[in-house]
Parts: sequence; C-alpha cells; structure tokens
Amino acid sequence: MKAPEPLGGPRPTSRDVAAAAGVSQATVSLVLGGKWHGRVSERTAGLVRDTARRLGYRPNLAARNLRLGRTRTALLVVPALTNEFFARVYTGASAVAARHDFGVVLYPSPQGVGPARDPFASARTALDGVIASSMATDALHAFHDTDLPLVMLDSDPADRGSAAQVNLDIADGMRQVTGHLLALGHRRFVHLASAVPSWTFDVRARALAAALRERPDTTVRTVPAPLDVAGAREAAARALAAPGPRPTALVCDDDLIAAGACKAVRRLGLRVPEDVSVTGFDDLALATAVEPELTTVGLPAEQVGERGMEALLAVLDGRTPPPGDLPVTLRVRASTAPPPRA
Repeated sequence: MKAPEPLGGPRPTSRDVAAAAGVSQATVSLVLGGKWHGRVSERTAGLVRDTARRLGYRPNLAARNLRLGRTRTALLVVPALTNEFFARVYTGASAVAARHDFGVVLYPSPQGVGPARDPFASARTALDGVIASSMATDALHAFHDTDLPLVMLDSDPADRGSAAQVNLDIADGMRQVTGHLLALGHRRFVHLASAVPSWTFDVRARALAAALRERPDTTVRTVPAPLDVAGAREAAARALAAPGPRPTALVCDDDLIAAGACKAVRRLGLRVPEDVSVTGFDDLALATAVEPELTTVGLPAEQVGERGMEALLAVLDGRTPPPGDLPVTLRVRASTAPPPRA
C-alpha cells in the first residue's frame, strides 16, 4: 500500500501510519500516546515515530481528549512569576509536557503567599492535575474539594495529602555549606534565615543546627531575614553590629539574602571574604553577578520541573513515580575564605 503524501493530500491518519510502518493501529496508538514501554520494542517505537514524522501525522487531540475524558492540561502553582528558580522549574515541566502533548498553565500565588481563587470556572473540568511548590501551599485551597491528583515539589515527606512528591536533598546542601565553612576554620556563625514560613527553609535551619551541634567549639545565632536584598541587608547589619564577638560567617537561606548580606558587610567598612564569609543557596544568576561571586548551593530547578511533570503523568497512568531526592551541589566561589586572625 502506498503511503499518503504529507502535503497536498488528505491529512494522514493513524491507520496510514500503521500501514506505512507495517504495524497495527494499536501499536501506533501505544507509541504516539507514550505508553509503549514494556509493550513495544525500542526499534518498533522508533520506526513508528519516524514514519509519523515523515508523513506529517498529527494526532487529533480534541477527539482523543474527549475519548479519554482528559484536558491534557496541568497547573503549575508557584509563589512568584519573577523568581528565577520557579521559571526554570516551569521550563523543565513544560518540556516534558510537550513531549506528551500536554500543556502547562503557570499560576502564581498572590504576593507569593496567601490563598488564591480557582483560576478556572471549574478546575475539575479544566485540568488533569496540579503541580505545586511547598512555598505556595496556601494557594491550593481552591483545589481541596476536587479529586485532581496533586504533585508537591520541595515539600514535607510526612505530608500525605499529595499523590506524589519531588524533593531536593536540601539538608545535604546545608551540610555541604557547613562542612566547607568549618574546614576553612570558621567557628562563629550567623544564620540569616528566611522569614517566609516553608518546609524547605525549616530543613535548612535544622540541618545547620545539627551539623554545628557536633562541634562544641562553634556558636550560631539565627536572625530572620526577608526574601529581598534590602530587607536582608538590614537584618545582616543588625547581626554584625550586635554586642559580642563578630561572626566570621553569614550562612544565608537564599542568594537574595546573601546579596543583601554582602551589601551590609561593605557598608560597615568590612570586606567579603577577608573579614566575613557569606554563603547563599539556590545558585541563581545573581550568584555570579555580585562581586565577589557567591559560594552557594546549586539546585537543579529544571530537573525538579521535569520530575514533577513525569510524576503527574505516572499518577494519571496509574503508575508509581520513581522515589528518591534530587542531589544538590555546593558551588565554591570567592565569597568564602578562612576567617581573619584574632
């Protein structure tokens, strides 16, 4: 049977793809629906995809969605659109979604925290599932009365309210920071802790405290700091000017806080890192834009988005998402050095 031409003729169907590839129509549906693993060989799946591409085949998504009772749309709930980390999470999620003919709607919680209204007339009929950051959990109240599957990102493993979770090894990141500073000789620490209530920041605080408890010759003081440069600068200035021996290391929950800390050090006539070392967390573009460049913890944000979307697709297909936290990496740069001699 002669394969139809991709141009100048009728739109090719899945039957045309099956005939041209020499396989059944069911095999074409499995491969192009992303459900061929374990049912069709890698070679056959490649043949089907190549044939569909050559013929210019495009699935009739409207008909398929009606048949499956799905909208093929996921909602990604984040605290803020302007945050670089969550922009990269969206990039990862949308890339995986596109490969499965899904769309991703990005939905920010107002002011980064607080409840948000249902963005649709009815979330149940407009969405197949929700992916949400733990920093935007208050925005999820609009979906509590739906049966939509929920995938949580960077959230408490003890919280059983979600269908799946994708976490970073945040505790290990803080342990890497602490180990680096201890190896340099630092013993007096200030933890500039994010004032935003969130599981991910609680983990950082606990990991830092646990690491320093093992060293009785160390001291650490926790100072809350807003998640913005100006507020963090003021918090760091207060910490540095407090009575008693000056801290030699400022451990910051976020790169924005670290940038504010560096400004505070300089405004007090001190130097980073000669007088005070500063560390961040997240490895945003800001980390290499400031001078000196920040020692910080790199988080694979795009992988978080990819894993989140993959987890949602697995739940929708009745599969169990793979377990395990994503590793993080300490990026040692010029903002840390041995403490000044007494």
